[in-house]
Amino acid sequence: MGAFATMTINGELAIPKEVREKLRLAPGTQFYVTVREGHLVAIPKTGRLRDLGGFLGAPPNGRALGVDEMDDALMDALVEDEERIRSDRSVR
Repeated sequence: MGAFATMTINGELAIPKEVREKLRLAPGTQFYVTVREGHLVAIPKTGRLRDLGGFLGAPPNGRALGVDEMDDALMDALVEDEERIRSDRSVR
């Protein structure tokens, strides 16, 4: 499935209704946006970390992170991984 979208002068894209419905995207959904092999990739942040509470048991150091701290740490890890992948590709 695909659809055309037009970028505004402010760099904004409207996601077509059929795509929003298929992915169940709601207003305010955040996206991780990057470029892969010359293509724009936007990955919606659809899950809530809070839903995984208790999945791994108690933290080994006894300090539990807040949901926002966990979200930030995961996003930082994604960005670092993306940068590593780009770096590895440019070395080849």
